[in-house]
Amino acid sequence: MLEGIKVIEVATYIAAPGAGGILADWGAEVIKVEPLAGCPMRYTMANVGADHLKGSPIFDLDNRGKKGVAINTATPEGVEAVKRLVKDADVFLTNVRPGGLERSGLDYASLSALNPRLVYASVTGYGLEGAERDRPGFDIAAFWARSGLGYLETVKGQEPTTLRTGIGDHTTSMATVGGILAALVERQRTGKGRLVESSLIRAGIYAAGSDMAVQLKFGKLGSTKSRHEAVAPLSNFFKTKSGEWFVIVPRQGSVDWTAICKVIGKPDLETDERFANPKLRRTNAADLVDILDAAFAEHDLDHWRRKLDAADIIWAPLMRPSDVVEDPQAIAAGAFVDVPDAEGGSYKAPAGPVRFPGADDGPKGPSPALGEHTLEVLRDLGYSEADLAKLKETKTIG
Repeated sequence: MLEGIKVIEVATYIAAPGAGGILADWGAEVIKVEPLAGCPMRYTMANVGADHLKGSPIFDLDNRGKKGVAINTATPEGVEAVKRLVKDADVFLTNVRPGGLERSGLDYASLSALNPRLVYASVTGYGLEGAERDRPGFDIAAFWARSGLGYLETVKGQEPTTLRTGIGDHTTSMATVGGILAALVERQRTGKGRLVESSLIRAGIYAAGSDMAVQLKFGKLGSTKSRHEAVAPLSNFFKTKSGEWFVIVPRQGSVDWTAICKVIGKPDLETDERFANPKLRRTNAADLVDILDAAFAEHDLDHWRRKLDAADIIWAPLMRPSDVVEDPQAIAAGAFVDVPDAEGGSYKAPAGPVRFPGADDGPKGPSPALGEHTLEVLRDLGYSEADLAKLKETKTIG
């Protein structure tokens, strides 16, 4: 769908490369510019002491289907090579901090002067303005902790929990893709590109937007409670006889209260004076959760699956990732794709976040080896063999 769109990506780690990876899946030509040492995510397994595991699925997810070039942008020759790439590009995507881009002449003002049609996408931790614009910001810092999201997800009285790898990054990746595509649509009308700015902190605040809207409107917000202190005790996780957990998400009002009482075989509970309305159910949450826990512990998950589905109650099992990858519904939803590997085979990986039925919206190739396409790409830009030899001498390319 994005055939003919050329993206130059000067980025490491996850948030910006994740956006480039989605664009590559959808058919854009994405040229990834890495430092000569490579993106740190190439070495994830070794960095966590798992040297026996070859490759980096984390890197591969965000970089499949791209062309890879390795250029030292700390040299004037390296900056010049990137500028040559940008001259006929549609999108420049970067997560380099603003000050560094300005010092090297790869900032928006410089590149838009070179190519007025360029959509320039900046992904940062904290935005392009303000005293902390150059502060480094991984997702657990900027997206999770600084945005308030991590506090919201901490149960009152408990220690904070960490964030799994890339969750905030990939949320920001999706937002960045939306911004890039909006700017490309605008360019069709105006003929001019624009600056697209996304940040981990802004994405985190938006991800917590429902709570933040309440905070902004009323100046206060309830904390996250334990299961037995829940504001809506029916909206909760429950454990079955077989040890699995599942979550119930009741609809507004009392319609699901009636249904749940029938499902657990306690229709008289509906008229119990302790639980007669939502306010009383909140006041007596601990008692109600104890009753529900005892009821759901009487049978295994398959039993409750049938009962809850028959009553049209919204629920879902709490699944391990090892089960999710075998889940028939996740597979039917297109959540996993076959990615070509460098040896001519393929392997399974997560799909992108959006499906376009009937379109070629999946991986176009493996992730590139470090510098795999450097010479090819530079030759296409008009560099001679003598030029390439000089770039090697100056340690601009490997």
